[in-house]
Amino acid sequence: MLKYFDTPVIEILSRQAKTAGVKILVKREDLNHPLVSGNKWWKLKYNLEEARKLGNQTLLTFGGAYSNHIYATAAAAKEQNFKSIGIIRGEEILPLNPILAFARGSGMTLQFISRKDYRNKNDIAFIESLRQNLGEFYLIPEGGSNSLALKGGEEFAREKLSTIGFDYLCLPVGTGATMAGIIVGLNGKKKVMGFSVLKNGNFLIDETRKFLLAYSEREYANWSIQVDYHFGGYAKQTPKLFQVIEQMKNQHNLPLDAIYSGKMVAGVFDLVEKNYFPKGSTILVLHTGGLHPR
Repeated sequence: MLKYFDTPVIEILSRQAKTAGVKILVKREDLNHPLVSGNKWWKLKYNLEEARKLGNQTLLTFGGAYSNHIYATAAAAKEQNFKSIGIIRGEEILPLNPILAFARGSGMTLQFISRKDYRNKNDIAFIESLRQNLGEFYLIPEGGSNSLALKGGEEFAREKLSTIGFDYLCLPVGTGATMAGIIVGLNGKKKVMGFSVLKNGNFLIDETRKFLLAYSEREYANWSIQVDYHFGGYAKQTPKLFQVIEQMKNQHNLPLDAIYSGKMVAGVFDLVEKNYFPKGSTILVLHTGGLHPR
């Protein structure tokens, strides 16, 4: 089992929070593991257990060139003595970027496929062709997002988040799986607010709802997804985003990545300044990792 390090909750004492009359807390889940950090730890936990239970020695998963999931899966596989294969969207560009270089350096075999072929990642015939070419493997979907990922998210919410006093939980959303697991783990209590890191992220509302229904067979009314804080789309950045990230680092000693948590924190502070949250509210911000040692 992957080692888990307990993580602190810190308060961001900012002018914006004081003016708005709210409290902003940050759950530093980026510190739960040096390499398999944040929500990736929880999404992979039960997938790794299932792979071992089934006797699989190889993990295969999908991701883009800047995928935190590829990075985390490669690290987890190495730590847990699995072989790993990453099916990467797009052509190989050398030298590899730091994420893919780390994955290959951790022992992951990288297979680059066209964007057209990548769209077949959930197709049964395509998966079978991968088995014929690459051998037997345990399949972890793109982003690690399956029912076992939701099980990990549910456990995290039940064991780690439910002991914290807050009114709103804010987190970045890439697939909706982590958010869905957390909603179930909180049992419909509190308000859960996701921040899409993808442009045109309205589809994530339906995706999250599908995850919830498939996993728990329940409807929940305590959640929403903000879609206006993507800063250009996945892995895209703007000067405003970097300004927020630098401010958090310099003024509050809070490091953020520019793909996930940075966008979410920028969105939270924008909403605070717009008095979106009622006075007296406590906002818990979930740092979902994504920071990679250099």
